[in-house]
Amino acid sequence: MAGATTNRQRLAAAVLATAVAGAAGATLADTLPGALSQAYQNNPQLNSQRAIVRATDENVPTALSGYRPSVSATASVGQTWTKYDGVSSGQAYSLEDTFMPRSVGLTGTQTLFNGYQTGNRVRQAEGQVSAARETLRLIEQNVLLNAATAYMNLLRDTAILDLQRRNVEVLQEQLRQTRDRFAVGEVTRTDVAQSESRLAAGRSQVSAAESNYTASKATYRQVIGVEPGKLAAATPVDRLSPRVLPAAIDSGRTQNPNVTAAMFGIDVQALQVRINEGALLPTLTAQASLQRAWDSSPTVNNQTTASVVGQLTVPLYQGGANYAQIRSAKETLGQKRLDLETARDQAQANVVQAWGQLDAAKAQIEATQAQVSAAEIALNGVREEARVGQRTTLDVLNAQQELVNARVALVTAQRDRVVASYTLLAAVGRLSPVVLGLPTSIYDPVTHYHQVRDAWAGTRTPDGR
Repeated sequence: MAGATTNRQRLAAAVLATAVAGAAGATLADTLPGALSQAYQNNPQLNSQRAIVRATDENVPTALSGYRPSVSATASVGQTWTKYDGVSSGQAYSLEDTFMPRSVGLTGTQTLFNGYQTGNRVRQAEGQVSAARETLRLIEQNVLLNAATAYMNLLRDTAILDLQRRNVEVLQEQLRQTRDRFAVGEVTRTDVAQSESRLAAGRSQVSAAESNYTASKATYRQVIGVEPGKLAAATPVDRLSPRVLPAAIDSGRTQNPNVTAAMFGIDVQALQVRINEGALLPTLTAQASLQRAWDSSPTVNNQTTASVVGQLTVPLYQGGANYAQIRSAKETLGQKRLDLETARDQAQANVVQAWGQLDAAKAQIEATQAQVSAAEIALNGVREEARVGQRTTLDVLNAQQELVNARVALVTAQRDRVVASYTLLAAVGRLSPVVLGLPTSIYDPVTHYHQVRDAWAGTRTPDGR
């Protein structure tokens, strides 16, 4: 039984590989891992999400700025004109004075305590970075799954188009033979009409297959970013998924990026509650200033002022806005916790659905392999019986169509088998270039994070923009 199964699998692979061979000659075939690597590097949606993660990284140095002093410099210059009118010893007089006051100053402010808001903002920003990375992982999975689906759809539609074209060739030969037999009186005009009708239907199926092939080719270009070449047969990846359904469900409920992103969302919102509560605590700041002035008044030529001031602010009542913000943040935190349960339930449903689709695809391959073998035997038998007059032309045409349908079903089942394996891998949260072992450089968001986290100044991005 195992040997028969192996032979059937080889037969199925041979059917698909032969159907997509075409006229590519010695050109190297595109492989599914290569196509996934192209999508991983070129897909604009994925590159856009990477930019979002890099932008989110900047939230951390923004939050860290609360620990650092702020320094500002001021400078002023102007001109003052003053006129004095008066009476002295019975004589009226008028005096005018013009001078140019100038000053420069330097002020530094340091927050010493603000109700732990700065520390909580830093932790919140780090949580936002982690959530953004999980969203990036989700987009990576979607892009890779879409790329695998686009590849297998094009592979399937290429094979079906080839099968339909070969079917037309067979039907043309069948029509020629029927006309020859009609010419010698072996069959009737009805047999010729049936062959002509079936050939017209076959040509219609070719047109439909060409349309599907063109659409799949366009989708391939959209998702993967390059024009397709000759596609090589692909293999499923369910070996990378858990072996049993309960383990797959556990993996999906804990490792699916939708779930992990929701977990970080709870942490971020819990810190927002603390930040809002920190607004009710006192704030302590220190300010140092140094100022130098020239011609500040008609009687003062130069003046230097230095000061160091500590300021304590205790919020007593701000109209209730702070309290409302705290209550709102707590309600949002409750919502985030419910969103986590929703994400877990959805992940579990996706795993069970993908598992069922994979099992169904495996069973369909077994069934369609047997169907193809039986249809081939049946067609050969019907043709032999037709030669001796025991079968009609319609019987031969029906047998030919059944064989074509069986081969199309087999190609479709093979496509479903591969796509279902990638869908399951995505549902359990393991669809990544590292797990797949793709021949491509891996984008690491941690590199950019460390490049900008402790940056005190500078407007250039790490890549030089």
